[in-house]
Formats: sequence, structure tokens, C-alpha cells
Amino acid sequence: MTTKVALVTGASSGIGESTALKLKELGCTVYGAARRVDRMQHLTKSDIRILAMDVTDDASMQAGIDKIIAEEGRIDVLVNNAGYGSYGAVEDVPIEEARAQFEVNVFGAVRLIQLALPHMRAQRSGTIVNITSMGGKIHTPLGAWYHGTKFALEAISDCLRMEVQPFGIDVVVIEPGGIKTEWAGIAADKLRQTSGHGLYAAQANAMAQSMIGDASVKRQSPPQIIADTIAKAVTASKPKTRYAIGFGAKPMIFMRGILSDRAFDGMMRTATGISKALKGQKV
Repeated sequence: MTTKVALVTGASSGIGESTALKLKELGCTVYGAARRVDRMQHLTKSDIRILAMDVTDDASMQAGIDKIIAEEGRIDVLVNNAGYGSYGAVEDVPIEEARAQFEVNVFGAVRLIQLALPHMRAQRSGTIVNITSMGGKIHTPLGAWYHGTKFALEAISDCLRMEVQPFGIDVVVIEPGGIKTEWAGIAADKLRQTSGHGLYAAQANAMAQSMIGDASVKRQSPPQIIADTIAKAVTASKPKTRYAIGFGAKPMIFMRGILSDRAFDGMMRTATGISKALKGQKV
């Protein structure tokens, strides 16, 4: 069987790093991409080829795909993992930051898909893996822009799946729950910077603490569980369209499906400590 060639974005840490190593372990030729090449140098010891790539820079993405095709002549797996969480009250988040969130989490992923698809169509095979989140199915306080990107990528994946099925290409959505990565710390810091002072401070500080508090951190799943799931999807003859995996993913998505909007809102305010923080506060 032809060795599969895979591109994994956001490979400098967390889910991307674990996925690159897992796919290499399965025998794939793996290209790991990220902005900070210095953080990926250790991957070369596992014979993973590293690419400097910024998913907000079209020339950077084009150069990466061109390099893979020039060296391998094909691309079989694209794992769109690059992304971050921008939290803050809708009223507080600068529109420039909102656009940046969509540029990284949505437009970067879709542009790479556009660049990879002609080669996959020519092969009449390929697997596109989009890492969304359970946040693509549920909502959490002060996460409007982040959830907006994940809901968008879920919808785009569904439409894309139907478009490319006649060409033998699979589209798979991975919906991680709570995972032990840098994501929560970065999101909590951004939340405090954006809304940690002013009218939304009580909510923001409670939400930030719930993201990085011991109770949450202890229950998070290791990124390897996502890497194993991606490996399962790309090696299956007929992969599932979606995999909800990691701490809280399946139960939270289930609860969102059975509760009314307001009941789910109340559950999230209680779970994140926001209800307690707002008690007795005049707004």
C-alpha cells in the first residue's frame, strides 16, 4: 500500500504534536506545521518533517502544500488542528480580535482545504480532519467568538463532506472535550485581559477560574486520546463523520440536546461559578 502523506497543523504542542507522532508511528510520511519552528525541532528525531506555516498567511500555506507535493507527489491526510480560544464579552472583544479568531480557526483551515483538494481529487482519495470542539455543539459563557468559529467549521465540514464524497474524499470532524493542552490557560488569560475589569468582571473572573482551576485540570484528558481517534479515522475504510472524545464531550453534547436553551444556560452558569459570582450583584 502507498505510504500515506499527512499534513498536521498546530504541530508544535498538544493535540497537533501528539497526532503527528501517532501518524508517524502508523507509517505515514508526516509534515508538522506551525508558526514557531523552534518548538517543533524535537519532532525531527522521529523523522517528522517540519514546516513553518502561518494559517493567516496565504503564501505560507501555498508554499507548504507546494513543498509536500514537490517532495511526495501526493497528500492523503490533512489535519486542521491550528487554532486558539478567544474569550470575552461580545461587548468587550475588539472586532479586530473577533476577525483574527475567525482567520485562524475558520479561514485558515478552509484555505488549506482549498489548496489540498485538487491533489486529493486527482488521486480520488484523501481524508480531511477538522478539529472543532464540543464547543461546536454547545455554548459556554463569554465564549461567543470562539464558539462561533467552531459552529462555523462544523457546518462547513458537513457541506464539504457532501461536495467531495463523489471524489472518494472523506471529511471527518473531531470534537474534543477538556484536553490537557495550553488552550485553557491561553483562553483564560485572554478572557481576563478582555473582560476581567468592568461590567463583566465577575462573570469573566469566575469563568477564567473554572477553565484553569484544579477541579477542571484534574479531569482533563491527555491529547493522546485525540491523536488515537484521528489515527482510527484516517485508517478506517469508512470513518465516522464525527467523533466526540475527551473529558465531558459526549455528556455535554447530550445535555445540550435534551435541555431547553434556558435550562442549559442555567447549568453552565452554575458549573462555571458564574451564578455564585453574580449573587447579590447589581447589574
